[in-house]
Amino acid sequence: MKEYTPVKEGKVREIYDNGDSLIMVATDRISCFDVILNNTVSKKGAVLTQMSKFWFDHTEDIVPNHMITVDNNEMPEFFRQPQFAGKAMMCRKLRMLPIECIVRGYITGSGWKSYKQNGTVCGITLPEGLKESDKLPEPIYTPSTKAEIGDHDENISFEKSIEVLEKEFPGKGLEYAEKLRDYTIALYKKCAEYALLRGIIIADTKFEFGLDEDGNVVLGDEMLTPDSSRFWPAEGYEPGHGQPSFDKQFARDWLTSHEGHNWTLPDEIVSRTIDKYLQAYELITGTLLNI
Repeated sequence: MKEYTPVKEGKVREIYDNGDSLIMVATDRISCFDVILNNTVSKKGAVLTQMSKFWFDHTEDIVPNHMITVDNNEMPEFFRQPQFAGKAMMCRKLRMLPIECIVRGYITGSGWKSYKQNGTVCGITLPEGLKESDKLPEPIYTPSTKAEIGDHDENISFEKSIEVLEKEFPGKGLEYAEKLRDYTIALYKKCAEYALLRGIIIADTKFEFGLDEDGNVVLGDEMLTPDSSRFWPAEGYEPGHGQPSFDKQFARDWLTSHEGHNWTLPDEIVSRTIDKYLQAYELITGTLLNI
């Protein structure tokens, strides 16, 4: 059996070169505040991979994506081992664009903090009188740069995103920036509408895109997982305060409220975190995670 080693490791994912394709494995690692925690969360990687597959299938009419298969039996023998079950996705190779495409449909988190200070979110002026967790009149696109592990992403304006893209792709900056913005908003609107029917509010999320060999913009990385999004239960939603969530905000909140944690979660918090992930998966897909 041929052995594979990652050509790139992120906070949560490991990427393997498979010749004309890549194999992206979502591990059970968990990161908060751009720090990889000492814990692992069993089944988390499978939730991320299988939920991404669901959304890629759901949105292929809007923009092509990089997914080839999540069936481990269609991958090299190395990835048929038990530790990869449900966690691996074979993908097309893309030249990734240097922008994280963030879309916010509700005001929360750092956006709420900024709004309280000066009425704006990432430089975008919002209506007066909004309450925490309010739905915005229209989703807003707030891109950021991509940070290395251990660093923080930097929020940038749409105009700055044009400059960043133009620097790497001369003559294409505006075209790519507009496509990223328009795809991001369209993806969010379709998926947020669907999720709401399933009992979940998608407060915000991020997408990443790349270019295929013909220069077409293609959706890559993960999509609308509890790692990349804020999921709130629609039942009991009430603006004016923070909302309970199905995502890793639960782990973030525990870390924020406990000093001296040394980036380690207690077993109870780990167990409750994966319960949140599984509940979100089951509500959105209508199926149990069979891994």
